[in-house]
Amino acid sequence: MPVKIEVKNLTKIFGKHPKSILDKVNQGWSKEKVLAETGHTVGIRNASFQVHEGEVFVIMGLSGSGKSTLIRCLNLLNKPTSGEIYVDGENILDYDKKQLKKFRQEKLAMVFQHFGLLSHRTVIGNVEYGLEVRKVPREERLSIARQAIANAGLAGWEDKMPNELSGGMQQRVGLARALANDPDILLMDEPFSALDPLIRRDMQYDLMELQSQLQKTIVFITHDINEAFKIGDRVAVMKDGVIEQIGTPEELLDAPESEYIENFVRDIDRSKVYQAKHVMFKTTVLVTIKQGLKTALNEMKTNGISSVFVVDSERRLQGIITIDDTVAAIKEGKTLRDILRDDFFTTDTEASLQDLIPKATDTKYPLAVIDENNKLLGLISRVSVLSALV
Repeated sequence: MPVKIEVKNLTKIFGKHPKSILDKVNQGWSKEKVLAETGHTVGIRNASFQVHEGEVFVIMGLSGSGKSTLIRCLNLLNKPTSGEIYVDGENILDYDKKQLKKFRQEKLAMVFQHFGLLSHRTVIGNVEYGLEVRKVPREERLSIARQAIANAGLAGWEDKMPNELSGGMQQRVGLARALANDPDILLMDEPFSALDPLIRRDMQYDLMELQSQLQKTIVFITHDINEAFKIGDRVAVMKDGVIEQIGTPEELLDAPESEYIENFVRDIDRSKVYQAKHVMFKTTVLVTIKQGLKTALNEMKTNGISSVFVVDSERRLQGIITIDDTVAAIKEGKTLRDILRDDFFTTDTEASLQDLIPKATDTKYPLAVIDENNKLLGLISRVSVLSALV
């Protein structure tokens, strides 16, 4: 995927004379030493990373790690002390006021932890507000706002006031407001942390579903490692203003680059992180629906297996046959179609191992991984599900 955002050697120092402290920071002074001896606070230290187009890039860390400072640099609410920020190849630090305004109105939108809704405006009034500021004609902006509200799962609530909504619904309004401007980039600063656990989980799934449709570039801030690993394509872990490691959830789990990362991921429930696509294997040991029983029997004998999946000419899954049924069918003059079984489990590539464990426990066949067109993508053995959790 092409690079949408590129950050190079970004440093942010808070205080009266931040640039005068840069040399000390570059010499390796700790955050504590800088504060004690200069009265300045190091928010970010030499951060560099890329975010690809259509990616959900999560920045996570504990309180004070610098994650919220960093995301506010991406729209220049925080002006970096040094470094470069490129969006679509342009260094936004070179923008004048007019260019920056256009960038904030059209290129990106931000969703905050605290919903920031206008209490005197209805749901649709809040959602259309950014378009109104941009002087979009009324009928056009109302049409756009209604669609954004529907995308956020709030159709029918357009005329309600914010105080009539639950916390989760208010956050959906904030998300709809951001989507109404059709930004390329969504910046989300701990958007779900103020919600109770059940609503938070629903919002996480809704965001993933929405992202599968809209394919926005999302930079998402959280302090919750389970949330980060659930929604992030890649995750950057921060500590004391420094990015400790960037990688997929699997890379962070399997190859931590420091003791800090190792301790950070130690208590992660791997069954919630690993998905079907991480443990499935592609197989050429298949039988097509047009092939005969003797061919199927030979395939099972040659490969030392007691069952084989059956597909059509386009690899769409038709069923499974067993060696016992095949031997009996040959004797009785039956066809391959006559002995097709459907008592097996299927899954998609995104299913978590947590969801697959009951299936793997209850089945005597491999799990079949299929796409939305029922095309067989791969198989998952019982042992691969259980061994991935160790």
